[in-house]
Amino acid sequence: MRRVYLDHQSTTPVSPEVFEAMTPYFLEAFGNPSSLHQHGLRVRDAMAKARQQCAALINAESPEDIIFTSDGTESSNLAIKGVAYANQRKGTHLVVCETEHPSVINSIEFLEKQGFTCTRVKVDPEGMINPEDVRAAITDKTILIAVHHANHDIGTIQPVKEIGKIAGEKGIAFYVDCEASAGWLPIDVQSWGAQLVSFSPHRFYGPKGVGVLYRSRRARLVSILHGGVQEGGRRSGTENVPAIVGGGLASEIALREMPKWIEHTGKLQKRLWDGLKKEITYIKLNGPEPGPKRITTNLNLSTEFIEGEGQLLLCDMNGIAVASGSSCVSKSLKISHVLAAIGLDHALAQGNIIMSLGKDNTEEDVDYTVETFVKIVHKLRGMSPMWDEFERGILDSVIAPTGRGKSFSQHAADISGKAAH
Repeated sequence: MRRVYLDHQSTTPVSPEVFEAMTPYFLEAFGNPSSLHQHGLRVRDAMAKARQQCAALINAESPEDIIFTSDGTESSNLAIKGVAYANQRKGTHLVVCETEHPSVINSIEFLEKQGFTCTRVKVDPEGMINPEDVRAAITDKTILIAVHHANHDIGTIQPVKEIGKIAGEKGIAFYVDCEASAGWLPIDVQSWGAQLVSFSPHRFYGPKGVGVLYRSRRARLVSILHGGVQEGGRRSGTENVPAIVGGGLASEIALREMPKWIEHTGKLQKRLWDGLKKEITYIKLNGPEPGPKRITTNLNLSTEFIEGEGQLLLCDMNGIAVASGSSCVSKSLKISHVLAAIGLDHALAQGNIIMSLGKDNTEEDVDYTVETFVKIVHKLRGMSPMWDEFERGILDSVIAPTGRGKSFSQHAADISGKAAH
């Protein structure tokens, strides 16, 4: 059976070159970078090189602006809470996009319980934020604007440069979450006017266990971990040297290979979407069409009348790894806040999955996926009560309404009303 990995948004395999570079730092070069002897000096030099490599990937002013953390979630927490606490005498208001990653949203909610306030700026049906809506949300108490570069769920590329210009005019710290885009889209913190940017090398063929936070010297930031003086006193704890070395090299490789990766995944993305929409009825792409508004690695798909979990399981049984975009909570489907924000109907959210491409995927992978997924959809629809009700004219399609039946929402409301009586 063919094996096709289409979950690169979750993580990527460590490249052999990166793995080889990391190996000595598990074995002979095992010193603690805080130690003053030769063992410590060797790993400090390796970390300094990794800072240079990470800084080059995002065009940072200086390698000293790079802070190593444990992962992207910690980087987001440090950026948001660190800036909030450092500037709370100036103000306690934050502005974020409503479709941010949970690590951002949950950090904001934590701060709100401590007296901070936040305006969540809405997005359009493609998940795009309007920079002028960000401007309108700013108050004289605003101390931070947080926006992602590419959406982790639907692949939308945000106008970060325009938002950064607004933040600069107002003298407000600007944080960009690049977890989904680093290694796959060009990042330039200087042209963006970004004072904070985070990314994780494990999403572009580096190791897990290391996150990167760029912090401009113009941004006031306090530590949220308390201990030693590692990372300039901003992130205490003994550094994960092998992962840092691997993350640095992965950044160097990504900067060099990015144009080829973008071209390759872009062609595969179009081939995959064209094949699926040609062969499958009642399927919808969430977010922008493949092109300049969408990252080339992501396809977020809703297949009507069947559930995402069933699609994921049958894909896995056929050797295809994908991610399910929805989760079942009790007896009702709870969709992601991103899908809710773009106004996706629950009937479509119910059948949501994410296919994310990588540099090693091939046209043969794509063709196998299309051929196999078509069979999976037919099989699941053959077992689906919703599909049966659609064919009998009880339910109607959201994607292509026929006018013959009720919408999924109307039908569900009718069932709930009968159950209540």
